[in-house]
Amino acid sequence: MSTPRAMTINSRKVIDGEAGINAHIQVKGIVQGVGFRPFIWNLAHQFNLAGQVRNDSSGVEIDICGKQRDVELFICHIEDTPPPLAKIHEIRCTVTPDPVAYTGFFIVESVEGAMHTCISPDAATCPECIEDIRNPFNHRFRYALTNCTHCGPRFSIIRNAPYDRQNTAMSEYALCQSCESEYKNPKDRRFHAQPNACYDCGPAVKLERFDGKPVCLEALSQLDDIDAACTLLQSGEIIAIKGIGGFHLACDATNDRIVIRLRQAKKRFSKPFALMARDVDIIKRYAHVSSEEESLLVSLEAPIVLLQKKNQLLEDHARKFGEKHGERAIDLKPVSTQISPGVELYGFMLPYTPLHHLLLKRMNRPIVLTSANLSDEPQCISNNDAVDRLTGMADFVLWHDREIVNRVDDSVVRIIADKPRLLRRSRGYAPAPLSLPSGFKDASDLLAMGGELKNTFCLIKDGRLVLSQHIGDLEDAATLDDYQYNLTLYQKLFDHDSEYVVIDRHPEYISGKIGREMANHGKRKLIEVQHHHAHLAACLAENQWPFGGGKVLGIVLDGLGFGDNDELWGGEFLYADYCSYQRLATFKPVAMLGGSMAMREPWRNTYAHLMAELGWDQLKINFAELDLIHYLESKPLKTFNQMLETGMNSPLASSCGRLFDAFAAAIGICRDSVNHEGEAAIQLESIIDRDALEKEHESLIYPFAAPRLGHTDIPYIEPLAMWQAVLGDLILKTPKGVMSARFHRGLAKGIAEMVKRITVRDEERITDTIVLSGGVFQNKVLFEEVHKHLDAMDYRVLSHSATPANDGCISLGQAIIGLAQQNSFRRI
Repeated sequence: MSTPRAMTINSRKVIDGEAGINAHIQVKGIVQGVGFRPFIWNLAHQFNLAGQVRNDSSGVEIDICGKQRDVELFICHIEDTPPPLAKIHEIRCTVTPDPVAYTGFFIVESVEGAMHTCISPDAATCPECIEDIRNPFNHRFRYALTNCTHCGPRFSIIRNAPYDRQNTAMSEYALCQSCESEYKNPKDRRFHAQPNACYDCGPAVKLERFDGKPVCLEALSQLDDIDAACTLLQSGEIIAIKGIGGFHLACDATNDRIVIRLRQAKKRFSKPFALMARDVDIIKRYAHVSSEEESLLVSLEAPIVLLQKKNQLLEDHARKFGEKHGERAIDLKPVSTQISPGVELYGFMLPYTPLHHLLLKRMNRPIVLTSANLSDEPQCISNNDAVDRLTGMADFVLWHDREIVNRVDDSVVRIIADKPRLLRRSRGYAPAPLSLPSGFKDASDLLAMGGELKNTFCLIKDGRLVLSQHIGDLEDAATLDDYQYNLTLYQKLFDHDSEYVVIDRHPEYISGKIGREMANHGKRKLIEVQHHHAHLAACLAENQWPFGGGKVLGIVLDGLGFGDNDELWGGEFLYADYCSYQRLATFKPVAMLGGSMAMREPWRNTYAHLMAELGWDQLKINFAELDLIHYLESKPLKTFNQMLETGMNSPLASSCGRLFDAFAAAIGICRDSVNHEGEAAIQLESIIDRDALEKEHESLIYPFAAPRLGHTDIPYIEPLAMWQAVLGDLILKTPKGVMSARFHRGLAKGIAEMVKRITVRDEERITDTIVLSGGVFQNKVLFEEVHKHLDAMDYRVLSHSATPANDGCISLGQAIIGLAQQNSFRRI
């Protein structure tokens, strides 16, 4: 027997030979729990090949024998036509010319071992399962927990690896004879579908009242509990609904009274609610939907997609529409103005479980589907927790008795600059791994703890980056518990024992404190990473920038991060690679009056900016008649002036986020307070006058200068001229939408001019590549304006798509920087 050789499978060269060979094939990636083994079984029979396939700790292992031509075609088909949920990262093949004598092709038992494979995210219901639940002759007709190897819960029900039924929430449910025959049949798409079940053997769905009183189903439906819940939604009730990754609260989105009641119950006073509609046609009544946005809505990931609002339907138009399509005018009512007040976007999603499809079958208008929790808390996942926390928020609950093992929020996506951008990466996306860029050799296991807000954490395992689902803000005690639970879970699922722990440099981040404790008690090596460097590195890693690929200029704009020399940063221009960074420019440092209070009360930032630029005497002399000045005079300015003079509880921060707050409050947007992070900036973007943005002469945009900062001598974005122009426009009573357009255009131009200034030295550029990161760049208008300027100057622009630009990417950046430091150590 000759020595085995590696088989070249990418050449697509099929050897025209009849010689028999034996091939050993290893497939790595998301290849377990996605129907991969039956796919291989059917493929082997298609090409008349013998052998066996099994799961192992690294993925799927195949032994195959037959004609060389057929074996190579077999491998090409594995690459080209894998199952819908499979994601192949690597195929390795060795062959010998002498075939092993197999009498057929078999699926054999899994091989135990250390975990080196990936776990599939949860997936939206496939068309075949939708057909099953709609077909009255199918034994799964209207069964709300129907699934197969192409869809359904995965990560949300797993307790341990490998992904076998006994390691999931389905372990307590014994398969009935019918389901077991499907489970054991390689020709069936439910072969080894671990959550497989039906009415006879699976979890049941029940509509109940939180107060324990009986529900009279006969008065609500002729069908079942789910249809009865639809009737309750139509009649103006709030219902708690158990989904894949957690409970939601649902109500009729066109009913002002009930939407207001839901806001009060959740203590969520202005942040937009997510919506769900039965189909895309209903969504198109209320929002503009491009072909790219429609593709996202109907994808396996089924995220919330942010869509531009249409003008509300007028009653006469609704009647005409209803008459034409045979629908009642009541089903064509406008969406409540309380869904997303002050924002010109709706967050829509389509049904992604059979339960949702059945619930909305006769619902001809959208429903609110928001996480079941008080504002800023994690959503409920257990039935007992739902009773404890949701009683009083909703009267009814539609739940089932399949356990949600792992909380997974809905993902959020927006099309910006013609590309999908994840704003929250969770259900449907996590925990699918990301590839390491080239040049990172011998990657050690590593754990990166993430930031404080919009937290995620990240593992490096087997040369891949495993980014957790969105966890949330760790200031909340329940969210912190969820964070620690998930840390333990991921380390167990991925058999992960890191030698390194990477944290944010901020001394008070809870994630950092936990990381330090882990390092101290576990004898792990601790690496601290600067916040904005992590942002930049995350964007580089997502874009597969190689280790040793050279330095780039990163523009990182956010609310706040801990910088060098105990400074607070938030508007930074960093010349950096994975290993190091140099701050080349910044935004003007301005006092945060009252520290964290400045993040909740935007007027504080307005006053601090105006005092830093003009002073109160000049403001009173020139702008005394402005409503803004009268408003500020109502505040205890003497106290605030003392704080500014002494620096007491008023740290300087070069924060772009606070500049947005200051401008918004100045023109009367969210002046008193904000109810959620980024609210002022989101409303500023929403009110932009499109004609002013696209057509107004450039001379009218607000100017920003770029002098040098005294103590560092680096250039900074100086807003003095901008503030003078803003105050002048306030005197002229310029519309807010026009002022917002001028602000966005001016800031984008100022950023682009700063890039040109700091990247050109001795008439040559130090880099042609610009990275855009930070939560401020989730502002579509600012991002597209900056991108347009940089494109015009022939810069290459790298930005986020697969990971959020906000702090949801921080752990990814920490992980790649930690790994880069290890690489550098090895090369010394």
